[in-house]
Amino acid sequence: MAKESSFDVVSTVDMQEIDNAFGQTRKEMVQRYDLKDSGAEISLDKAAKTITIHASGDFVARQIIDVLNSKLVKRGIDLKSLKWGKPVAATGQSIRLTASIIEGIDRDTAGIINKDIKAEKFKVKVQIEGDKLRVSSPSRDSLQEVIAFLKEKDYGQPLQYANYR
Repeated sequence: MAKESSFDVVSTVDMQEIDNAFGQTRKEMVQRYDLKDSGAEISLDKAAKTITIHASGDFVARQIIDVLNSKLVKRGIDLKSLKWGKPVAATGQSIRLTASIIEGIDRDTAGIINKDIKAEKFKVKVQIEGDKLRVSSPSRDSLQEVIAFLKEKDYGQPLQYANYR
């Protein structure tokens, strides 16, 4: 019997890179003329994996998001790993925007990925293991086809392919 090859489909985010982009964003907020005296604040909660922007208005909040996004892209973080909520009215005329950092594949998304792979009739086995999927097959070519197939799809979060053996 041929030895089975496998790989894991995971969704991970480098929190250190997010922290670095957050620090650069705060520094730019202090230096930029249009954001300097706006009273806007940005905070990062590593434990809850959230980024919160407190700004005087929607326009200022969107400028801060643009700055943060540019810093994240420069550091190689996929923007799909942040899921922004709706603006919430805070004290006075200010608003608060919160983004959650998506890490790990939830059960629903894992089920959708599994169903998509089975619908294409690849000769592979898919197992959901916590917040990742393990795809295995005797044929490495089948695994390569699955990776190419998944790269074409959009599941609302970045996917990485690890432990290819």
